[in-house]
Amino acid sequence: MLLKLHRTASPKMPPYTIVYFPSRGRCEVMRMLLADQGQSWKEEVVTLDAWEQGTLKASCLFGQLPKFQDGDITLYQSNAILRHLGRSFGLYGKDQKEAALVDMVNDGLEDLIRHLGQQLLRNYEEGKVQYLKELPRHLKPFETLLAQNKGGQSFIVGDQISFADYRLLDLLLNHERLFPGYLNDFPMLSAYVTRLRARPKLKAFLDSPEHVNRPISARLKI
Repeated sequence: MLLKLHRTASPKMPPYTIVYFPSRGRCEVMRMLLADQGQSWKEEVVTLDAWEQGTLKASCLFGQLPKFQDGDITLYQSNAILRHLGRSFGLYGKDQKEAALVDMVNDGLEDLIRHLGQQLLRNYEEGKVQYLKELPRHLKPFETLLAQNKGGQSFIVGDQISFADYRLLDLLLNHERLFPGYLNDFPMLSAYVTRLRARPKLKAFLDSPEHVNRPISARLKI
């Protein structure tokens, strides 16, 4: 049986803390998930100048951010944090089969996010052009999974939202900032974004100045 630790907001529960750069980066998906689940959290913003001084970096287990605090649990590695939140809030599929599919989607998104980062860091303008040419091929697996699940009218896996949905939505919204209008060529993914954005708590977060004004990457300033 898949372990699900459902939580509700409680004044006695220590708040979550996200320690990260002033960007969406690896943490916006966590913020989206927590907001949609009705949770509050604290932000500890680390500037690039402070990070390059090395003291905080040396204190991090793997020498990198994000760092995530959940009560007395300190976590590093963004995917481990997402899986932890998925288990905590019942966002990991309804059974072992769905959990395996959620992991598969998340790993596919990880590959795509790394590829995008490599393209943009190598040469931002040329990288964007090349990446946009490749984008239909990269998005096809996710359109296929949506189509296979109630004809694209549901979530990426099963009939309940999972942490993979938040991560896919985060990626699609970031792509919209980089390539305005690109979803016009992907009607199923466009409808998916519209459907998820309409969730009241998630909509409130996505419409907030904090989200709207937060850059995708602090290093690239985009």
